[in-house]
Amino acid sequence: MTNQEDAGSLLLDDQLCFALYAAQRAVTAAYRPLLEDLGLTYPQYLVLLVLWERGEVTVKELAGALRLDYGTVSPLLKRLESAGLVRRERAADDERSVLVACTGRGEELRARAARVPGALLTATELDDAEAERLRQELWRLAEKAGAAAAVDPAR
Repeated sequence: MTNQEDAGSLLLDDQLCFALYAAQRAVTAAYRPLLEDLGLTYPQYLVLLVLWERGEVTVKELAGALRLDYGTVSPLLKRLESAGLVRRERAADDERSVLVACTGRGEELRARAARVPGALLTATELDDAEAERLRQELWRLAEKAGAAAAVDPAR
């Protein structure tokens, strides 16, 4: 065991994972009123962000972009489809593959959703530079944690 592994505090507020958990819950809560105006949950908003950015994608590509498994994405898509915001259909060239795209109604929602990122920055009192720094640091942490999770635990 390295000194760094020995030196860890067991105080809740000293845990990086708890700070991330608390921040994630607070940010999601700050999004809630903004997304309620659009009739969306936060996970549904994320699905639409991918579709607005990429256009038609396979469910597999969508799940990869969101870093979610198929079993999590499928019910989200079902609810969005029931709301008339997305459509799903089998790919003509590969029956195993399901394509997902926004409907006209889903595309119309894009213009209303365009105010959400700025409204969140205003609500959290973060400026663009602070938000960018946090985003870069979090992506760096996600990359390092992902690499650590992939390490063989029997090592």
